Amino acid sequence: MDNRTNLDDYLAGLGISDADESELPPPAPDAALSATLTPETPEDPRSALEAFLTGLLGRIDPDLQVRVTQADDALEAEITGENAAKLAGRDGRTLGAIEVLAYTVLAKQEGRGNLRVRVDIGGYRKRQAEALSKLAERLAVQVAKSGEPHELQPMPASERRVIHITLKEHPDVMSESIGEGNARRLIIKPRHG
Repeated sequence: MDNRTNLDDYLAGLGISDADESELPPPAPDAALSATLTPETPEDPRSALEAFLTGLLGRIDPDLQVRVTQADDALEAEITGENAAKLAGRDGRTLGAIEVLAYTVLAKQEGRGNLRVRVDIGGYRKRQAEALSKLAERLAVQVAKSGEPHELQPMPASERRVIHITLKEHPDVMSESIGEGNARRLIIKPRHG
């Protein structure tokens, strides 16, 4: 349960409390905002996601652009622009919040709840995946030399997945997720036999 008592505390937890309110666009009438955030006409999921993100980004920074593509298992949205990297927020928290909102909008449309949504802002997720892959490779060498398992701090499923994929075919080590919920973490251990 979240013990935060007001919106300011919640936004601070997302890493977006330092926004200068004088730079925000004037609020839209409720009907216009509702239409921007939840398209009323049934659309294909790709168009619905693009419409939602375009409306959201237009309120944050009109110079940002969004491109949505259909991958095998998910819709992938790439947000680009001069100030896109700032929108990711501290530790990608704002990016994560945008991703949750995008999924929620699609899930509200009939039959869309099973569709996965991945959002990247200014290449943040790509850089993060590259850093995690390098970390996995360094730890694999360390574990292979020492023969001792290495336990990482709890991390989101998307980050654990990058490490699992990186080490999937490694001849000397393997990875395993343990724990539950937010405490779920990854262990890299020697591959036996």
